[in-house]
Amino acid sequence: MRCTKAYIYQDNLRHNLNEIKKNLKKGTKICLAVKADAYGHNAVLASKIAEECGAEYLAVATVDEGIELRENGIKAHILLLSLCTPSEMKALFEYKITPLVFSEEYIKTLAKEADSYFTDSQKHEVHLAVDTGMGRIGCYSSEAAEEARLIESSSHLKLGGMITHFALSDGVSDQAQDFTKTQYEDFVRAVDSVRSAGINPGICSCGSSAALMTHPEMHFDMVRPGIIAYGYYPDQVTREYLSSHGINIDLKPVLSFETQVVAIRHFPAGKSVSYGRTWTAPCDTDIAVLPVGYADGLLRRFSPGLEVTINGHNYPVVGRICMDQCMVDIGKDNKDVRLWDKVLIFGPEESGALNTAEALASLGKTISYEVLTSLTKRVVRHII
Repeated sequence: MRCTKAYIYQDNLRHNLNEIKKNLKKGTKICLAVKADAYGHNAVLASKIAEECGAEYLAVATVDEGIELRENGIKAHILLLSLCTPSEMKALFEYKITPLVFSEEYIKTLAKEADSYFTDSQKHEVHLAVDTGMGRIGCYSSEAAEEARLIESSSHLKLGGMITHFALSDGVSDQAQDFTKTQYEDFVRAVDSVRSAGINPGICSCGSSAALMTHPEMHFDMVRPGIIAYGYYPDQVTREYLSSHGINIDLKPVLSFETQVVAIRHFPAGKSVSYGRTWTAPCDTDIAVLPVGYADGLLRRFSPGLEVTINGHNYPVVGRICMDQCMVDIGKDNKDVRLWDKVLIFGPEESGALNTAEALASLGKTISYEVLTSLTKRVVRHII
């Protein structure tokens, strides 16, 4: 068993989902985002826990992700957030995956595939995507009623819901909040236009992690938490920001990333470390070698600046992080660091880590989402 691995603290995921539920209006459904292997946290495990906690929907990004859930016994509704190609559409029907749709050509293509698949009067639910400002996929609000009619007029498709996605809800500036409000109002117009056309819009959703906490008036029928379920606050919407606005939601990181010391080397002053010789020992010291690198998800840009935890103390990674290894300056004759000691890169408090994925994100000028989803398949996930 390789010593570079991740642990999934499943009770922390349960805790976070319950914290989310406490902040929802009564009757609001939860659609947990489990795309990208549940942000690196094991999609099957996260889905099973979500079902236990009452989530009725799960969100994936690819058809294959949905198939994996079904083949592992997941019964909840599965919402496909990205578009698929005609060659994948048959699997939507076989595995009962609910796709997002928009545009006449896409809806007609899906309807044709459904006609070829179903031999009876059965109808497959779809959700109409509305672009209110994200600029990726979706019809404009002025087109929503006509596209809803097109869905309802098909033999084997049925409008099961409407959805949009906010572009700036994780920002705290007046400009960001105003844009979110504008998007929400545009989505309301789209939903109302479908109702005015005599069509039931189904389950409507627009709030992901940030908006579901800061804008309860935008919960609609369902919310779509992602990063907060895995223990991290979305960008500028921090714990401190929420607390200052009277919103208390206690999140616990769900994943720890760790390895072990596999070598300790004595370095004289002036000896350099790693590619490019970007770090040279300023004095005699010892270097611990760790079998983890950017091929595991420990991104090269985390150094300089990254520190890792060994026996309750943080030590700096020095030199460039390699594909499979990195080096840590532990100081001369350090009795607190020995061969084979555990090394925590990030994780929840109970793991012993002094860092979180947010700390690494800050170093890499990115967000915790990228840090978590960057962990590769060779970092085996263990459930505790």
